[in-house]
Amino acid sequence: MLEAEHLRFTHPGATRQFDLSLVARPGEITAVSGQSGAGKSTLLDLIAGFLVPSSGRLTLDGADLLPLPPERRPISILFQSETLFEHLSAYRNVELGLPRGAADRKEKIEAALAEVGLSEVLRQRADTLSGGEKQRVALARTLLRNRPVLLLDEPFSALDDDTRAVIRMLVKSLTERHRWITLLVSHHADDVEALATRRYQLRDGMLFEG
Repeated sequence: MLEAEHLRFTHPGATRQFDLSLVARPGEITAVSGQSGAGKSTLLDLIAGFLVPSSGRLTLDGADLLPLPPERRPISILFQSETLFEHLSAYRNVELGLPRGAADRKEKIEAALAEVGLSEVLRQRADTLSGGEKQRVALARTLLRNRPVLLLDEPFSALDDDTRAVIRMLVKSLTERHRWITLLVSHHADDVEALATRRYQLRDGMLFEG
């Protein structure tokens, strides 16, 4: 279980202080919605370690995450724009999710691509893939990282409606199958409606459940 307790943060030069508390559980998608500028990305940056709170607690199954730098936190992030290397194949992009020296690399990469339905394009360059296929590649890379927490930062916004529906259901299925703790921030009500097990509203620098 991921728990944030009174994570307090103020951006330099700003007057509003964030005071953020939430609970997110394995196998569930916890959604945070709020108006543009409400601080949804600030929340993710605090959890990922890109921002440092002035006080508060952040724990995963009771273990303190705050002392850990971003690269050591057991967290993967899926952004609105796919963070792929366009000149590399789908296979090579997914391979970047494996630690150096990992055994059975080929089998693991092909299995991850098969799980997201991309076996037929594993040798294609990323710049030839559709938006939905690129997000699937990013999800396959997440599978190989094998981290328990997945942060979703408006990951469906650049997709057409039909593709969004497909990728949303894939995220939901992977979350349940692998028992990820998935945290979605979105201002799209249909994303929240389709995916959320638990919901929070972010307003006035605070999170309100429901």
